[in-house]
Amino acid sequence: MGLELYLDLLSQPCRGVYIFAKKNGIPFELRAAEALKGYLVSKEFTQLNILQKIRILKDGDFVLSESTAILIYLSSRYQTADHWYPSELRARARVHEYLGWHADCICGTFGVPLWTQVLAPLIGVCVTEEKVERNKAAMAQALQQLEDKFLGDWAFLNSQQVTLADLMALKELMQPIALGCDLFEGRPKLAAWREQVEAFLGTDLCQETHGPILNILKQVANKTVPPPPPEIYPYMLFRISRIP
Repeated sequence: MGLELYLDLLSQPCRGVYIFAKKNGIPFELRAAEALKGYLVSKEFTQLNILQKIRILKDGDFVLSESTAILIYLSSRYQTADHWYPSELRARARVHEYLGWHADCICGTFGVPLWTQVLAPLIGVCVTEEKVERNKAAMAQALQQLEDKFLGDWAFLNSQQVTLADLMALKELMQPIALGCDLFEGRPKLAAWREQVEAFLGTDLCQETHGPILNILKQVANKTVPPPPPEIYPYMLFRISRIP
């Protein structure tokens, strides 16, 4: 059995893994793991990942979760171009510096609009306006730090070439953009960065990967988002409860 990737393209981490594999011509079998259909809590998936997070790599009998670990594994396993995950010590350290900050300040922040506007209402839950406004402030602060600290005078994040840091950042920022948040308004430097990253990745690949999330509001308006099965309610309620 070859490489298998269990992904749901509504999920930011899954999109990062998908883009990386496709861009680098890595052969894989896509296993659709749609959270809203309850796959996340299915016996099959739980046996693969007891953490119940949708992004799984299965390479023979080797199973790996967490998008950052998967991207690093793929970059080494398939010897992708050095710019993604540089071999030079300090350049690699800069990638890790961003990834550490990303885990603290981007993950769990930029995904909130999907939960407040789409997922929570699907199960009849309303997130308070106070939490919504607090999240907007957190996103604004993170964007400023992203621009000042990690982009600065570089073409890309901490680098003059695209790295895993740029891929991880882009897939997260697309989440609120799809929900109507114009993150790049008044931020020409970040807007130019986005254009450069998307140009490098390719328009077709970006459209293919981001299509599901970019169409989510249309699906909501047309009432075509499938209602989640009851067995996934506890997981969804737990995630909603963690919105600060």
